[in-house]
Amino acid sequence: MSWEAIRAFQSSVGLAMVILNELQYVSDAEGTPIGVIVPIELWREIESERETAYLLQSETMKRRLLEAKERTNGISLEDVREKLGV
Repeated sequence: MSWEAIRAFQSSVGLAMVILNELQYVSDAEGTPIGVIVPIELWREIESERETAYLLQSETMKRRLLEAKERTNGISLEDVREKLGV
């Protein structure tokens, strides 16, 4: 694991620890936890991680994602709109 990845993980763990303190548990009449209310920031992070994990299950998608991450060239949204006439 790279130092950059470790620092990103530590940063996300710190944020997650703050957010975890904001979880609200939902219980039934007997007091049994049946659900949880999650802050939207944490929910978005969870969804993003789940989507990434799903995509990484495919070797083809894993290769494409890594290539896209390393890509340094491209065109701006404005240039795309201009070329498409939108």
